[in-house]
Amino acid sequence: MKIFKCPNCSSPAFFENTTCQYCNTALGYNHYLDIFEIPENFHDNTRGHLKLCSNHQWGVCNWLVTHNESSEFCLACSLNRVVPNRSDIGNFEKWQKLEIAKHRLIYQLLKLKLPIKSKSLYEEGMAFDFLSNNKDENIYTGHADGVVTILLTEADSVHREQLRKQMNEPYRTLLGHFRHEIGHYYWTLLFNDSNIEGYRKLFGDERVDYGEALKDYYKKPDSNNWKNNYITKYASSHSWEDWAETWAHYLHLMDTLETAHSLGMEFSPEEQHIQKLVVDKCPNPYSTKNFQDIFNASVALTCSVNSLNRSMGLPDIYPFVVPDKVVEKLTFIHNLLQSKS
Repeated sequence: MKIFKCPNCSSPAFFENTTCQYCNTALGYNHYLDIFEIPENFHDNTRGHLKLCSNHQWGVCNWLVTHNESSEFCLACSLNRVVPNRSDIGNFEKWQKLEIAKHRLIYQLLKLKLPIKSKSLYEEGMAFDFLSNNKDENIYTGHADGVVTILLTEADSVHREQLRKQMNEPYRTLLGHFRHEIGHYYWTLLFNDSNIEGYRKLFGDERVDYGEALKDYYKKPDSNNWKNNYITKYASSHSWEDWAETWAHYLHLMDTLETAHSLGMEFSPEEQHIQKLVVDKCPNPYSTKNFQDIFNASVALTCSVNSLNRSMGLPDIYPFVVPDKVVEKLTFIHNLLQSKS
């Protein structure tokens, strides 16, 4: 994600900021123009004055909405269908963490120029349900018919780490969940009879019974047979999961590279053997047509940050090895989105 600018003093501002850290000016994110504005002060001839989303009062949103719109909620918050009651303090605090991650997702979907419609207005739209784990019901984090369900327990970092180890996952974050599940939603929008065969050549046949495929996956003994063809072990369970895992990974790479580009990160190592590892600078991925350029820059970036983390005795921030087959799938996603924009 890019670094923004305070409209009052031109100092750096970050995506979740509600006030400028330098001049203490109140800030709001204007998604129409992808900039920060001073709430109530900004006016444009089309939308009129902008005000803060109603969810600002609960510490989960700093986006702006127009006075002219009927909804009191911004684009991101208007997609919510079920959220915890404020009287349920524990779950309400979990939702706050999840909502912040969801806003980052919606920002990136806008960057990719993907359609964003609320299911409350359009049958083919999307919605988000944030639910507690009821022992009497089988509720899981997942996607069905445009509705993304996220269990509130995912916001508990200890519980999430336990699940990460239990599921043998290298990476499990709130933002990662949103990116994976929304990948299932966009699959239904992006593919039809005219392009499904190209998808099947890379990701496999989605018509294979999903339930049976998952049963077979969980019955299999642990092995490393998946590593030459998939970004994660779970991606090998079914064509749809391969798509969602690869899609989420594509969003990871694009977002981290945009951040590096915004910071003006360049690599100029003096030692020749390191020069082979890096690129000159990190490009803006959203205006880069050739995915290989994006991937090469992401390799340079992730190798660098992994090395920095190890210097602090921390685990790799990017715990993935990307085989050629996955690069081919990532390239497919990038080219598909380029053709739709």
